[in-house]
Amino acid sequence: MLDTTQGDAAPPDDGRRSASAHERRVTDDEWRATDEERQGCLFALSQPPLMIFLAVIGTLILMASLHDLFLL
Repeated sequence: MLDTTQGDAAPPDDGRRSASAHERRVTDDEWRATDEERQGCLFALSQPPLMIFLAVIGTLILMASLHDLFLL
């Protein structure tokens, strides 16, 4: 992650100092270990149950909009 802070720079942090979990930066070894676990949004969208659910919801919305447009 790119550090975009302005002003006096903080001393470099290698992730090994004792800090709370949300303040500690991830080391290179930990980053490589978690790269395989991070799949992202496109991985979630490629799952069949989610795509079926989204297709059903999209079809219902399309049917409702066509009903309102042409029949009401």
